[in-house]
Order: sequence, then structure tokens, then C-alpha cells
Amino acid sequence: MLPRDGLRAWHGLAAVTLCLVALLGAHPAAAQRGAITAPRNLSEMVDQAGVIVRGQILTAHAEPHPQFPALWTVVVTLQVSESLKGQPGATYTFRQFIWDMRDREDAAGYRKGSHMLLLLLSPNAQGLSSPIGLEQGRFRITSDAGGNLLAVNGRGNAGLLNGVAVSASSKGVALSGRAAAMVAAPAAGPLPLDDLRGLIRQLAGAN
Repeated sequence: MLPRDGLRAWHGLAAVTLCLVALLGAHPAAAQRGAITAPRNLSEMVDQAGVIVRGQILTAHAEPHPQFPALWTVVVTLQVSESLKGQPGATYTFRQFIWDMRDREDAAGYRKGSHMLLLLLSPNAQGLSSPIGLEQGRFRITSDAGGNLLAVNGRGNAGLLNGVAVSASSKGVALSGRAAAMVAAPAAGPLPLDDLRGLIRQLAGAN
């Protein structure tokens, strides 16, 4: 029989594990190494996000959860250049659970200096958050040969815009001409950052 302190710790760890399972169940989409989830389109992710922010990664490091040392996490801080939903402030920090120990080596792919657009869950009771659908809600911002900014998520934007036109219509959102054209013929591949930002703003405004 476990001593009282050990039993309390076990119960706490079990609670966190259940929260993590619930987190994936409620917000599926594919994942970091070691986690499997189901697809979500942009409209669904905008609805589920507590914070949508664009910025540059200042720091990212792996460390044990402060309450549950057996659980490893990555702590990410970014310099906010734009907020599309929520009020993140000038900098924003979140703690994400690490499903696979290999993610400890590269901070789950968050690299200092990289520019990202993140659709993030509000932190749960254990202070854990993540992009919606993990890599689906994490967009890397790059530029093409002409200097135009592009955004692409961990799935190459596959399925990102599927069903968005129907969802927007059901919410009474009248998409701008450019956004309407984009969702009318959804395709995988990088999207112009300005177009993606504009579409997110229109979808977020319906919440």
C-alpha cells in the first residue's frame, strides 16, 4: 500500500494524465512525436483557441512540470508582434506537455529566433497549453524569393480550409472577396500570411 504522500502524488499524476487525454480528445489534430489526433479546420481551431498570436520565439527549453516532475514539458516565450485573439501582452509564455522524449532534445521544434503564428489553447488547471491540434495550430512564417511572407503548419496546411466556407456561412460571417476565393478552392501548401491573418480575424470576430 502506498504511503499517504505517495498516494497523493499518484492521484495528482493520474489527474494530469486524464487532463492530457481529455485535451487531445477535445482538441484533436495530428501531433508532436508520440501523440495521435484527428484533423481540425481553421474555423474549428479559431473557435477553440484562447489566444492567437504572431511573434518571434525568444526562448524555448524542456523541463519537468513543476508539480509533477515525472512529466516533461517545453516552456516557450515569444515576443508578440500581433494578437489576433485574446490579450497576450508584449510577451507570451506557455507550457506544453512533451509526449516523446526526443522532443526534449529540440524543445519540440520551437527554435529561438523563429517566427510563428500560434493558435493556442487556454492553459488548463495544471498550467498546460499547446497549439490547437498541436502542429496543425502551429504555423511557421517564412518568405519567398520575392520577400512575401508565407505561413504553413506542420501538415503543410492540408485540410486547413476544408469546410471553412460552410462554417463561416453558418456563423453569419460574410468573408471578404479574397478570403472567400481562398476557401472556395482549398488547397494544401503555404498561404500568404496576410491572407491567413485576415481570414483568422474574420472568423475570430464571429465568436
